[in-house]
Amino acid sequence: YADFLAEAWKSFRTMPAISKPKEKPVPPVKYDNNQVKPLKNRPLPYDTVIAPAAIPEQPKPVAPVPEVVQPDESKKSFTFYGISCSVSYPSDNNFILSDVAQKSLSKAWKNLSDSKFNNLINDCLKARKDMNLCDWAYLQFLDKAAKACTGNDNNAALLLKDFLFCQSGYETRLGVCDGHLVMLVATSRGVDIYDHKYFDIDGIHFYPLDCKADNMDICVAEFPCEKGLSLIVGDEQHFASEITQKRHLLSQRYQNVSAQVQTNKELIDFYNTYPQSQKGGDFGTRWQYYANTPLSETAQEGLYPALKSSINGMNQSDAANIILNFVQTSLVYKYDEEVWGYDRPFFPDETLYYPYCDCEDRAILFSRIVRDIMHLEVILIYYPNHLASAVNFTEEVSGDYLLVNGKKYVVCDPTFIGAPVGRTMTGMDNVTAKAILLDF
Repeated sequence: YADFLAEAWKSFRTMPAISKPKEKPVPPVKYDNNQVKPLKNRPLPYDTVIAPAAIPEQPKPVAPVPEVVQPDESKKSFTFYGISCSVSYPSDNNFILSDVAQKSLSKAWKNLSDSKFNNLINDCLKARKDMNLCDWAYLQFLDKAAKACTGNDNNAALLLKDFLFCQSGYETRLGVCDGHLVMLVATSRGVDIYDHKYFDIDGIHFYPLDCKADNMDICVAEFPCEKGLSLIVGDEQHFASEITQKRHLLSQRYQNVSAQVQTNKELIDFYNTYPQSQKGGDFGTRWQYYANTPLSETAQEGLYPALKSSINGMNQSDAANIILNFVQTSLVYKYDEEVWGYDRPFFPDETLYYPYCDCEDRAILFSRIVRDIMHLEVILIYYPNHLASAVNFTEEVSGDYLLVNGKKYVVCDPTFIGAPVGRTMTGMDNVTAKAILLDF
């Protein structure tokens, strides 16, 4: 497709950016821990059910990229989340980009399409597989690799990153703004990234992740079989292991329930780059990305044995109450606006790492723990301004519940401090609540 794209790049389209309105952050939720009324066994109404998105298969090159035996090939080295990496690069290729004129871009892309860059593409694809990189991590890997290959030439590095992402099967476009190249990445259909302007190209949203310009010239050439970037993290990324200090977590009601937890700082640093998003314009979908991401093996090793020992031999109601109180009372509550200045959901590992968390972080962590050690289905419940959870027990458990797709999910609220299983937080409007299904 070198000639095809080279020809396409002779015609850029000037396009305006579109800014998606920012969702209203979840404001602080007040709770009352003096509720002593008997539990009721009552079904709760709710508005809608949000189903989780399936993890898509990662894109592949349109055709196999054959390896090429090249005696004049060097290795470009860099560090990626603590891992020492290297990729093949032609020794005789001094890849530079003198300007961003369409003719220069066309010539540069044709140069990159030469078979001498095949080994570079294959090395990147191999790293994606070996490190189990999700799409967002892979894009960051290509950024590191491109910069290592091109040095300090920002435009050349961006063109190379775009080329590698494109050749890996992803949907991407190049733009030019104020003499600089801009890489635009399409997300999976229907997925929008918060706080990022996008350009609508034939009905597809393309995000310039490192540029806030309102207008730019964009090459709209398409490649066959290209796929949008998925923001589902999936399985744990295989980064280097930089173990954090132990954090002691202790349940207030059950003094024998405690754990010394640690996580991987490299993983925390990666999560810190992760963009918030939603699917289908539904605000509730964003929590699925976090809740369906597994807890790291490092965090599991410190947390799960202690909790499993504490609930060993108990019925499901008692076991869930112990886990619920542990999450309610061992973590320090503070509003995101106070800590971060904006609403920020946490992956389960982040809740165990950072000193403060709020309702959504607790609900996500609780849902992860119950699925992993009790092997029960859990949903999240999104009320206006609050997030809780509910468990599909296989034993009879009393309390407020939602009947979703014929299954009974009993309310468990990790932010309603001291409240037992089955108690809905005071003031929650169930008529407008949404049931958010999670992977199991």
